[in-house]
Amino acid sequence: MKMIAYIAAAILIFFGVMFIWGAFGSNPQPAWICVGGLSVAIGFGLIWFAQRKSKAAEGEQNISVNIDLPGEVSLDTLKCQSCGGSLSSKNIKMVAGAPVVVCPYCDTSYQLTEEPKW
Repeated sequence: MKMIAYIAAAILIFFGVMFIWGAFGSNPQPAWICVGGLSVAIGFGLIWFAQRKSKAAEGEQNISVNIDLPGEVSLDTLKCQSCGGSLSSKNIKMVAGAPVVVCPYCDTSYQLTEEPKW
């Protein structure tokens, strides 16, 4: 739908400019200026409408990551590497696909790394 609006807008703007240009030719037609101006205005209106619709359709996307832990897992308390403050799951955020911790006490941020399993 967006592509059709852009094509229609291009056609309207093209013919609108041609009407305006033709109004000042050897046989002047002042009414063509109004027709051309209206056509150009509708063309730009279609472009604005298509861009507005595409931005509204994109919106925000929420992505949730679920982690399944195999077998028995012992969970340790998470502590800040800088100040040793206690951290919770609220302090962990995904940034560019990597878990990043932001300490609420010292405002240090760092990426979580997983130790090898062997």
